[in-house]
Amino acid sequence: MSKGVMPVSRIIGLGVGIPETVLSNADLEKMVDTSDEWITSRTGIKERRIMKKGERTSDYCIKAAREALAEANVDPLELDAIILATISGDMRFPATSVFVQEAIGAKNAAAWDVSATCSGFLFALYNADTLIQAGRAKKILVIGSEMLTSMVNWDDRATCVLFGDAAGAVVLTKAEDDRGILSIAIGSNGSYVDLLYSIGIGTASRTGGTENGEAFLFMNGNEVFRHAVRMLERTAVEVVHKAGLQPSDIDWLIPHQANTRIIKATAERMGLPMEQVFLNIHKYGNTSSASVPLAMYEARKEGKLKDGQLMLSVVFGGGFTWGGMVVRF
Repeated sequence: MSKGVMPVSRIIGLGVGIPETVLSNADLEKMVDTSDEWITSRTGIKERRIMKKGERTSDYCIKAAREALAEANVDPLELDAIILATISGDMRFPATSVFVQEAIGAKNAAAWDVSATCSGFLFALYNADTLIQAGRAKKILVIGSEMLTSMVNWDDRATCVLFGDAAGAVVLTKAEDDRGILSIAIGSNGSYVDLLYSIGIGTASRTGGTENGEAFLFMNGNEVFRHAVRMLERTAVEVVHKAGLQPSDIDWLIPHQANTRIIKATAERMGLPMEQVFLNIHKYGNTSSASVPLAMYEARKEGKLKDGQLMLSVVFGGGFTWGGMVVRF
């Protein structure tokens, strides 16, 4: 038997939805007081994808869902649930997941959204893994998708350079052998809400988010960085040990793609060389809840993440929220 605990659920299909429009650092130089050198040195980002006017978050969720279902060879009618992580849904209500349900024909699936910022995909996956463990579901579609370029202030060079749009999806079912999710953990701390937030159309706003810049995303970058590094390390150690493993057992670290400096600091504290860290932030920027499934998808497509290998993922987002998981593919 392979080292590690036995999994409850496993990923059998991956899919992505990525906008075609590319916004490069050179493009941003024409829009705001910044430079390619400034952005790259501080974030590792060279370009990002942005949705077109008139497009919806669900458009890319549907694309990702269809690809994941096709790879898994699962009929949408077999799905028991659709759990979609997003803070940039199509509407205030209904949940964006119901638009996906209707489009793919998953008539037997309950559909709901999860709001946990950049940690959303891990929170949704935690929900799905728990349902399968309890015997409440057999096949679940989990999606992480954000269109955060609709929320950034394009005059704020500290935040507008960071984010991109994308969707990533996985199909989860019961594990049959030692391949699957070996451990997963999530957490929150509401003490730091003032460091990363958007009032938007919430009841905290008297203006519906349309005045005084309340619709925009606000971030204290230095403080977020400090807390992120500490929580990612703690969460990584927790899920690795929970899986019955040591950091040296991990083949790949596939973290939330927020900032190259945060990722490098996390890898260093785990004793993992950068050769074992998958990065695609340079192409997509921070895609929030879509970043982990998008990175997993590309790592598989590039032949880096192979069957039987152990993958560690850790995420951190506003709230604060965080999560981690260890998966044997």
